[in-house]
Amino acid sequence: MAKNVLQGKKGIIFGALDQNSIAWKAAERIYDEGGVFTLSNAPVAMRMGKINELGEKCKAVVIPADATSVEDLENLFTKSMETLGGKLDFILHSIGMSPNVRKGKDYGDLNYDWYLKTLDISGVSFHKVMQVAEKKDAMNEWGSILALTYIAAQRTFPDYADMAQAKAVLESVARSYGYRFARLKKVRVNTISQSPTMTTAGSGVPGFDVFFDYSDKMSPLGNASAADCANYIVAMFSDYTRMVTMQNLFHDGGFSNSGITEELVQKLSK
Repeated sequence: MAKNVLQGKKGIIFGALDQNSIAWKAAERIYDEGGVFTLSNAPVAMRMGKINELGEKCKAVVIPADATSVEDLENLFTKSMETLGGKLDFILHSIGMSPNVRKGKDYGDLNYDWYLKTLDISGVSFHKVMQVAEKKDAMNEWGSILALTYIAAQRTFPDYADMAQAKAVLESVARSYGYRFARLKKVRVNTISQSPTMTTAGSGVPGFDVFFDYSDKMSPLGNASAADCANYIVAMFSDYTRMVTMQNLFHDGGFSNSGITEELVQKLSK
């Protein structure tokens, strides 16, 4: 049941592709809780997805932007503040893509141009978003900025390839800019390390179904769903978490602190 904990708050949501996207679920929950926002994605992603449907449902203006382009981001922030009638209280960065993973390149045979593109899209873009927000003086005091990440930033997972380095960059940027934004405007910056989730992007990783099942059995509470992640995002955008910043917050059913679980032992013993 909605409590209107985001009533009067304004923001930008990056990365909603379709109904399976965490950003899509988050937009729906933020809207239910009284938040207003613009939606943005790269033009190529917009052609592949259904973001305009989400815009209609949430009464949100859709503004195309390539998050690796500072010029696009400057336009996005300017138009968002004009559309929403003021500075922002929240930003959700739900962006990630690896050409090497998509094209099945082995980690020992990466295309380095694609590798740099992975880092730019999935990690460096978070810095660009916040740098533009700072230069535009786009954030209200006590605002909240989030990016979605994965535990592969700290541990090795086969087939996740160069996305692991991109997520490590993303988390480092959150800490460094979290310090800066806290000192400048009391804006908090965090990452949410989510369970493997059946999104369009996630299911594109080779062997994802096995990956998903293993994580589910290794997590005492099971894998966290996209809908549960959306609820966590609402909490992090609310005033109830004003003193949480520079954190990598695990939202994974306990996976990150589990050595092994009884369910997995039983499965492997058969």
